[in-house]
Amino acid sequence: MASKGIRPEMVENQLEAFRKGFPRLKIVAPATPSKGIKVLSEEEIEKSLEAYAGASVAGKRKFVPASGAASRMFKDLFSGLDRLRAGETLPEDSPAAVFVSKIERFAFYDSELFPGRRADETEGAYMSRILETVLLPCGGKGLGYGSKPKGVLKFHRYADGSRTPFEEHLVEAQDYMRNDDGTANLTVTISPEHEGLFRDLLASVKGKYEEKYCCRYNVDFTYQEKFTDTIAVDMDNRPFRTDEGSLLFRPGGHGALIYNLNKIDDEFVSIKNIDNVAIERFLPQTSLYKKVLLGQLVSLRDRIYGYLKALDRGEDLDALLPEIVSFFSDCLCVEIPQAISRDDLPAYLRKKLNRPIRVCGMVRNQGEPGGGPFIIREKDGSTSLQILENDQIDRGNPDSAAALAASTHFNPVDLACCIRDYKGAKFDLLEYVDADTAFISRKSHQGRELKALELPGLWNGSMSDWNTLFVEVPLITFNPVKVALDLLRLEHLG
Repeated sequence: MASKGIRPEMVENQLEAFRKGFPRLKIVAPATPSKGIKVLSEEEIEKSLEAYAGASVAGKRKFVPASGAASRMFKDLFSGLDRLRAGETLPEDSPAAVFVSKIERFAFYDSELFPGRRADETEGAYMSRILETVLLPCGGKGLGYGSKPKGVLKFHRYADGSRTPFEEHLVEAQDYMRNDDGTANLTVTISPEHEGLFRDLLASVKGKYEEKYCCRYNVDFTYQEKFTDTIAVDMDNRPFRTDEGSLLFRPGGHGALIYNLNKIDDEFVSIKNIDNVAIERFLPQTSLYKKVLLGQLVSLRDRIYGYLKALDRGEDLDALLPEIVSFFSDCLCVEIPQAISRDDLPAYLRKKLNRPIRVCGMVRNQGEPGGGPFIIREKDGSTSLQILENDQIDRGNPDSAAALAASTHFNPVDLACCIRDYKGAKFDLLEYVDADTAFISRKSHQGRELKALELPGLWNGSMSDWNTLFVEVPLITFNPVKVALDLLRLEHLG
């Protein structure tokens, strides 16, 4: 524990959480275009773009959560390789077989690295060779993609070379997150063992993109703090010990990144996952809707700041308070409990107003994985907009199951955030985390089952007490690469 900076009382609290479990959130309804998700007209889109173009913002930064090794992206290929090594024949429509048959279409293809099938080579041997060259280091002759992070893999092919997702985020950042001084700031969360790969990549491409886009890049690489690891337990909720007798701690999930986000000083932060990129010809649409979300953030920020300043000035409360209550209800789906007295209402509304703000893009359901938008009942009796993962929804509860079935949108992780208050001070984001939204999952280690504790997700419980607005964005803005064959989609082919 000491080596990770974990205090004993933190572990005690985690063990107690395993024993007690976590309360289920009370879902009022799914957030839909009829209530909870704002669908913008063409006029509103234009006004959002104008708002963002004319806004005064104390610094902008792109925050890119990057995964560890891309092993899940290549899971099907590793499975196919194992079957080939066992002497099996792969069906033509299996992911590994399709991948090999279309190898020339991938951005990382090189004819010298991937020579064609030899006359004396069986089909199985040829397929194994191609898969090994992609997935394994092969004594320095292979790409080793199976153990590298997505951010440094070649995703897209251009006339002047290929680009990685990290490079595509550089290109995006200069377009819609450029500061007035011509800089584009990025914070990229990585695994410590991959820092050298990212730094080498940045050093090799930074000058090229700065010259091409007349921009200066400031890039920070950061990783999850070790103290955010959580203790694992056995199925009887006792601390899990490895075969070597030591306690087992596991990464606490992307919710740990709230600590990294909390270190950012810039007022506006755009959040988008490392693998959610497309080739540059789709950038105009991607950028347009990102600016729309940021414009909505500007308008929401200015309205909230105006109310807080009006409260400071002591304006006519008989007119102001009902207006704020209506704003919460109509704009943010926040119903103020009627039990709040007139005397207590100003302080209550001030606290509700003075908190971080996020505008979240939401995409129509297309069967893609990801959490969804819901209206939930808070502990104080009010309601709020929240992004819930499927694991957070009690499917055994008929009302919750019905709300899930009636949901129309899902969360593509496309957020525009304001993390300073109306006086210009930075919020302490840790004060707005709902610790009760952590959850317990089942894993295994050394062949034995265990329970793992996942911290409140970055865009879930870690932002539970933020002021939230959901805005519909088109599917074309969501282009994740979850499996290798996703790179054959139109959005990733030059």
